[in-house]
Amino acid sequence: MSGPRPATARPPFAAPRSALVATARTRLHPVIVADDSGADERLRRIEAVTDSKLSRLDADDLLDELLVRVRELLRVDTAAILLLDQHAQQLVATAAKGLEEEVEQGFRISVGRGFAGRVARSRQPVILEQVTPARVVNPLLLDKGIQSMLGVPMFAGTELVGVLHVGSLTPRRFSGDDVRLLQLVADRASFASQTRLGTIDRTAALALQRSLLPTRLPTVNGVDMAARYVPGHHTGIGGDWYDVFPLPSGWLGIVVGDVSGHGLPAAVVMGRLRSALRAYTLECDDPADALHRLDHKIQHFEAGNLATALYAMISPDREQILISLAGHLPPMLARPGHGVAAPAIPVDLPLGIGRPRPRRSTVVEFPENAVLVCYTDGLIERRGELIDVGFDRLRAVIQPESAETVCSTIMTSLGIDQPADDVALLAIRRHATA
Repeated sequence: MSGPRPATARPPFAAPRSALVATARTRLHPVIVADDSGADERLRRIEAVTDSKLSRLDADDLLDELLVRVRELLRVDTAAILLLDQHAQQLVATAAKGLEEEVEQGFRISVGRGFAGRVARSRQPVILEQVTPARVVNPLLLDKGIQSMLGVPMFAGTELVGVLHVGSLTPRRFSGDDVRLLQLVADRASFASQTRLGTIDRTAALALQRSLLPTRLPTVNGVDMAARYVPGHHTGIGGDWYDVFPLPSGWLGIVVGDVSGHGLPAAVVMGRLRSALRAYTLECDDPADALHRLDHKIQHFEAGNLATALYAMISPDREQILISLAGHLPPMLARPGHGVAAPAIPVDLPLGIGRPRPRRSTVVEFPENAVLVCYTDGLIERRGELIDVGFDRLRAVIQPESAETVCSTIMTSLGIDQPADDVALLAIRRHATA
């Protein structure tokens, strides 16, 4: 057994090597004894799958490398990882060595069917000493001439996340040591697979959110606008959004909202709410009415989800703003010669609470060169700090300047490079009358 290896930085999916080795020692304790001539070989095998160098690989490369090593260590001809699709309750071929066609063809099998499905259903290791058409459903296994197989479940905590199996082209009786080693590899692969799935979800959520946020704000007479969106550094993509759209009546619709939660589920709900609210604004000439309908929609079709929203309508002459708040933070209004303040707007219940209450709209005067700043809570909230401190910090950096300047100043002054939570920011400035 080689000497201690230097500590290296580990990505989130990498389990501490010492913990894995300790676990392996415990699992192999009945076999590894001081005078056992095979002890060194067993420990070498453990070293091969707990090597700290593996921690430097990304998730996909780590899965591939683990399969390469497990083929060599167990002297088998095939190795494959099938991850569980929770919604379909099917195992999906994700990585393979010797069975690459399985991944290329996108092979899927339901939990309970075939060899891998049996491992998933039992949540226990399964040994198949003789492969027959009655025991496997994947024709590729028969075409390859696989004679014997060993499969183990993959877990994240107590949740099943997949199956790892190996196969031999010659008849083989897998030992207890083989089972324990393969389970150790499965434990290591589980960390990588969870990171991989998290990366996929984050990428999908980001793509969805970017497709729903305006690529550019509309050009509208009487105002200039600018916006920013920054995903949370720790929480990832969430349900924050902003929207601006001219209405047929000549009014200008403005929305800033925040769906509770993070990741792809929150982004999906956000997309639904955004589309529904746009539809309601075509039928309502009162922001409170539109938010009332959106609340009813959430309670019926999105039960269990909560959201806050600001919906405002700027009059065709741009002199007034009609605003309704559904549990959302009040906007800031910077008026030349009058400083910056949050207009006195009553805050109604968030959307999805399930308590029918009247919603209210408030008229706010919008003088020339004034700037309205709307935002989500990630802009001002800080852990362990009163929210009033955040309000004061924001108020201090707003000036009645161009919308782009206002957004840039806020983001720079408040240090919004890697916020803890999502940030959506929208600034609207009324032009001076010619």
